[in-house]
Amino acid sequence: MPFIEFHKRVLSVKTEYDAHIEAAILALLIARQQIADEIKNYPTPVAGCDVQYNGLLSKRAQVTRALDAMNSEVFVPTPRTLVAGGGAENR
Repeated sequence: MPFIEFHKRVLSVKTEYDAHIEAAILALLIARQQIADEIKNYPTPVAGCDVQYNGLLSKRAQVTRALDAMNSEVFVPTPRTLVAGGGAENR
């Protein structure tokens, strides 16, 4: 998510928990950039068994999954809509 879009979202924050969620997203974005910088500047050659390098790759994947989860839509089933994409029940 670009930082400009993030700042627009921060301006529209309506509740305290929204502010905390946005702060968590920003922290994850910063962590992802720091990990990317560390991977980019990692000394070569990199052996496939380099534990620290593989740990960085693992952390990068973990942060990426967390960001994806934070930015994805979540379906909450209700009695009127039991499945994602399902229409409202007619009575």
